[in-house]
Amino acid sequence: MEDFGPDEQDGKDRNFVTALARGLEILRCFGENDLTLTNSEIADRTGLPKATISRLTHTLCELDYLAADNRAGTYRLSAGVLQLGFSMLAGMDIGDRAKQEMQALRDGPNSYITVALAEQHQLDAVYLATSNSREGVTLAIRVGSRLPIFHSAIGRAILVGMTEDDRERVYEIARKESAETEADGRAQVAEALAEFQAKGFCSGYGTWRSDVNGIAVPVYSLGGGLVYGLNVGGPSFRVKKKQLETVYGPLLIKAAETLSAKS
Repeated sequence: MEDFGPDEQDGKDRNFVTALARGLEILRCFGENDLTLTNSEIADRTGLPKATISRLTHTLCELDYLAADNRAGTYRLSAGVLQLGFSMLAGMDIGDRAKQEMQALRDGPNSYITVALAEQHQLDAVYLATSNSREGVTLAIRVGSRLPIFHSAIGRAILVGMTEDDRERVYEIARKESAETEADGRAQVAEALAEFQAKGFCSGYGTWRSDVNGIAVPVYSLGGGLVYGLNVGGPSFRVKKKQLETVYGPLLIKAAETLSAKS
């Protein structure tokens, strides 16, 4: 019989609940382009046995986190997940407070600028709030979009703002993926720390996407317990490095100072 008790993860953490972790992993399988998934597709993405997936999806349906289409044999995210998301965003009033600062940055001299606020989750920076450009050409970013934590300006800004202990926890996640991922992450952070010390922000010129330029800064919650990233950026053919660093850099730093002081 399958063990759904505390795990163990290599026998090191008796307080870790495997069943809960697996249930959350199933919910994370649904990407922004996935309206529905089958048990087989979820099993492929998680690496868990199909029998385990069947029990977990049944439980998540009972709790209203998934909705099942029994005829098609598929599942979609249900209202329970939306409620969790809205509750999380409602509790993070920094998103509301950041709107004014983000709007001001977006309404600056370059109409192609897009602004976003994000926080770290695993090896991603997840957007919590966005203010898209005034032009039809846009990065099409939205709340919930994910960027690689080590290879995006906003991800690096979050890492720069973290304590060394918190960064080590991110490196540990990277290490579980591979030794190369950890080594690359440490190298990227070292570069970001040096750049932040020299310029007051972190940059990403084609590092996340070859056609996107951006800069970002850390924003702190009350007491520094939480670190967010605030960025400005846009398509590289319209948003140039010189303007980002000379015009938007000081504006971005000031916005971060304002938000951190009020957090």
